[in-house]
Amino acid sequence: MVIKNVNLETVIGVTSVIPENTLPEVAFAGKSNVGKSSLINALMNRKSYARISSQPGKTQTINFYNINDEMYFVDLPGYGYANASVEVKAKWGKMIERYLNRSKALKKVFLLIDIRHAPGRNDVDMYNWIVNNGYEPVIIATKLDKIKRSQIDKQLKIIRETLGIDRSVIMIPFSSETKQGRDEVYKLLDDILSEEKDFEETTEEPAGE
Repeated sequence: MVIKNVNLETVIGVTSVIPENTLPEVAFAGKSNVGKSSLINALMNRKSYARISSQPGKTQTINFYNINDEMYFVDLPGYGYANASVEVKAKWGKMIERYLNRSKALKKVFLLIDIRHAPGRNDVDMYNWIVNNGYEPVIIATKLDKIKRSQIDKQLKIIRETLGIDRSVIMIPFSSETKQGRDEVYKLLDDILSEEKDFEETTEEPAGE
């Protein structure tokens, strides 16, 4: 995938209507300090297009980035911020759940987990939440550059065991600094676009004779 054009097209809040996009959507979920904006910027090959807040947990919107007029990157609110009030956490949860339930264009959910730590209760709950909504998430193990190469396999095993997943679930170690893992994510995005194109071609009505 070569990303040429990026546009923050839609920003929705708690009471906003979920947009009925016709282009396929891929969503990014993760804790508020997991490096989600940095990952999205790395994928878009932009330094600071996706807003990186100096205050974790501040973002309370779902942001839709139009990519090449081919698909949307959907940036979901970060969860699990300890200083957020119970009321705010409940609003974030309802917003994410409403999107997962109602988006007709959502094709894949990427769940970001910090490779340095075992997934927390919020991560496990989010993984199960995504699965219960009918999606098989791809796990992105972020902040790869923060650990030694010799630790990678051990940390990935901890993530799999904590989430209770086997090797059929795709897991991609990723560094926003070195861009390691970006090509693997691009390959998945290309596969989604290819599947959409094939589906459209098979559902087109034959021209009349």
